Amino acid sequence: MFLESFRITGLAVLQIFILGAIGYFLVKKNTLGEAGLDALSRLTIEITLPAMIFCQLIKDFSFKLYPNWWVFPLLSVGITLLGLGVGSIFSWFISTGEQRQQFLSLVTFQNSGYLPLALVAALLPQEQLSQIFIYLFLFLLGFNVVIFSFGIYLLSFSKTNKFALGSLFSPPVIATLITLAAIFFGLNRFLPEFIFRPLKMIGDCTLPLAIFVVGGNLAQIRLERINKKAILLMSLAKLVILPAIGLFLILRLRLPQMIGLLILIELAVPSATFLSVFIRQYKKDDLLISQGLFFGHILSIITIPVFLSLYFTLVMLR
Repeated sequence: MFLESFRITGLAVLQIFILGAIGYFLVKKNTLGEAGLDALSRLTIEITLPAMIFCQLIKDFSFKLYPNWWVFPLLSVGITLLGLGVGSIFSWFISTGEQRQQFLSLVTFQNSGYLPLALVAALLPQEQLSQIFIYLFLFLLGFNVVIFSFGIYLLSFSKTNKFALGSLFSPPVIATLITLAAIFFGLNRFLPEFIFRPLKMIGDCTLPLAIFVVGGNLAQIRLERINKKAILLMSLAKLVILPAIGLFLILRLRLPQMIGLLILIELAVPSATFLSVFIRQYKKDDLLISQGLFFGHILSIITIPVFLSLYFTLVMLR
């Protein structure tokens, strides 16, 4: 049973790897330059992902069907705190203060949107996707607020950098809040089909574009002197310890299958590629971020299928 699950999950991860490799080589061959990658990233974050969130929630979400919707933003905070706790323990083995802050960021913040979206789309049948997409969008509502506040503070780590309230309201967060408000007041019933359909077509472009962007971002990483000790500790904490804790808690608490799957994926995926953007934005020396992102994404090709296979095997036996 484990080997069959590993084959299925491995093929799902391989599909994502192929999409990411296309973005990687487009940037490496300079077919897609830095300006083009930035434009593609902005298109995904500001247009296609908000459109996808809007259409999925409008079509499948209601407060009666999901009375506990508020749990998912809080769940994202809980997962962040778990990552922060595990990262804090391992960070004691990192020598300098700024390296420690970057190490802690790599362990705390995961690639919570693009990779989980692509993973569940590759793993689950169509009839289950609507439910877990809604769970994921609600989860991202909390996660985006945390990473664009505490995440920026953790990496910028300077008294001269002032926190901007507007940074909390990224386009995906705004899209989620507006859509939830529209559903709450019943405005979704008045949305004409000729508007919904093109928006859905735009939203359907999100998954391949998002993985192109991840691959392209990895291609821009400059690997110089590798801090082997830090990368080994980061990989152990992020890709092994965290999903192992998550798997134990999911089975112990006997959580519903889709909620358990969401939690495990969020704990198993590598670090958030946004961390490299924050480093450039605040003009910090890239001591660990690029190395952690590159090797974390490579190693996760093995670790993600292992933990997902364990999950599906143990859940089916339960």
